[in-house]
Amino acid sequence: MGQIGKIKGCRVVGIAGSEEKCRWLRDELGFDAAINYKTEPVLESLKQYCPNGIDVYFENVGGEIFDAALSLINLRSRIALCGLISQYNATEPVPGSCNLINLIYKRATLEGFLVLDYFDRAQEALADLGEWYAQGKIKYRVDVIEGLENAPRTFNKLFDGTNQGKLIIKVSENSD
Repeated sequence: MGQIGKIKGCRVVGIAGSEEKCRWLRDELGFDAAINYKTEPVLESLKQYCPNGIDVYFENVGGEIFDAALSLINLRSRIALCGLISQYNATEPVPGSCNLINLIYKRATLEGFLVLDYFDRAQEALADLGEWYAQGKIKYRVDVIEGLENAPRTFNKLFDGTNQGKLIIKVSENSD
């Protein structure tokens, strides 16, 4: 999403869980800044990198990171909520955000979405993404794991942050 934001002229700040991923966001993808949430205080870093607040926020983690972003939203900001991965494996009820009140104070819009909601626009998206990819404006990485027997370990990479790109399980050499 950040790459599309850059294409559309936005200032983009990414959040990742390793220095390698942060370097990739800044150096390869052209983000204006990147925060390593494992080694940096997220709220203070967001204040530094977003000195004028946050107008648009793409949320897929939840928890403390979402709360930090909510504390810096601007008037009429927009938040796209597509995931809360920090809560997916919770064994006890997860406390709610302390900063949801800012949605009211700032008259912000928070909207959940699934990609299926926009299935009727898939061709439009594919055309734009294909063009941007051909122009070198969109980049991606894949993390290929060999063997179906490694599926559980591979799935866990989504939660521990050790994946380095889109996770793919290669189950066969045969393309049939």
